[in-house]
Amino acid sequence: MPRPVLATIHIAALRHNLQVMRQAAAHARVWAIVKANAYGHGIERVFDGLRGADGFGLLDLDEAVRVRQLGWRGPILLLEGVFEQRDLEVCSRLNLWHTVHCDEQIHMLATHKTEVPHRVFLKMNSGMNRLGFAPQQFRAAWTRLNALPQVDEISMMTHFSDADGDKGVLHQMQIFNTTVQDLPGESSICNSAATLRHKELGIDAGDWVRPGIALYGSSPDALVHTATEWSLKSTMTLSSKIIATQTLQKGDSVGYGSTFVADKDMLIGVVACGYADGYPRHCSTGTPVMVNGINTHLVGRVSMDMFTVDLTPLQTAGLQVGISMGVGSEVTLWGHANNGAVLSIDEVAKSAGTVGYELMCALAQRVPVLVDDNQ
Repeated sequence: MPRPVLATIHIAALRHNLQVMRQAAAHARVWAIVKANAYGHGIERVFDGLRGADGFGLLDLDEAVRVRQLGWRGPILLLEGVFEQRDLEVCSRLNLWHTVHCDEQIHMLATHKTEVPHRVFLKMNSGMNRLGFAPQQFRAAWTRLNALPQVDEISMMTHFSDADGDKGVLHQMQIFNTTVQDLPGESSICNSAATLRHKELGIDAGDWVRPGIALYGSSPDALVHTATEWSLKSTMTLSSKIIATQTLQKGDSVGYGSTFVADKDMLIGVVACGYADGYPRHCSTGTPVMVNGINTHLVGRVSMDMFTVDLTPLQTAGLQVGISMGVGSEVTLWGHANNGAVLSIDEVAKSAGTVGYELMCALAQRVPVLVDDNQ
């Protein structure tokens, strides 16, 4: 039989999360962001769950081609725009909308030969200081684009640096609103956190919202709200099985570096999953894990192909309800257990000192993936 580690993609959860985002910004249209191969889920796997969106946002032309090949005829937005002149030929052929964030991209458009003008999203740097025109340069860039026969409609966008934190967005929103005042065109300003929190943040959601991580069931402000509090459902389950058990005596260690030493006699389980599968090596003793739907935790150091968990909580539960804890027992690294319990990816990410985004995107190619389309 194959090695038991498995990732499962839950299509019904994707549909649910998309609806949550629609309800959060009821008057806006929704870009489903599928960059980074749909946050590690796979564009082809998530398409049926997200095809109810108004458009797809992504980064590179290969991803755009894949979405078109799936039969999508609606808007596709290149979030970083084009990287070289010939990319515009693909935009013309596939009818791609694209971001314009620098003078070089305007020059590419000005020298591009096309019979069909392009829909572009002009990006403002309102404080993130990555991509976009500075506010004092923005209107001049808009004027240059508006004069080009290669350009059709111009929308305006920016990106918030602190929509998930205490600093908020009002300082950036004031800069954006002041700069675009009286300019015609739609706006796109809200990422996942701003889409869910826009009323609390005191802003309008704009014409297009751009949810990414929330579509995949991770909280965009995990330090403040859990995914459950936002009514988001996990869309990826990483699971495996116990492949061996060991009995530790008090004073015994386990794993590389002997980083965990038992302070009492205990039973541990060996899990067929490691950092080569995408499970973070930085996870340490105490990281939450579920075995047969019962909460327990990792002990020792994560290695390439396996790590160990404390089975003591199952020993206690097993005395009560006869729960198995031996070889073949189900292990949930994040997502849904067979008994309906859920371990949030955000909890695991916190133990690894990172965010749910990274764990999703780090899923290794060697892990088989199952698509679950049960309603």
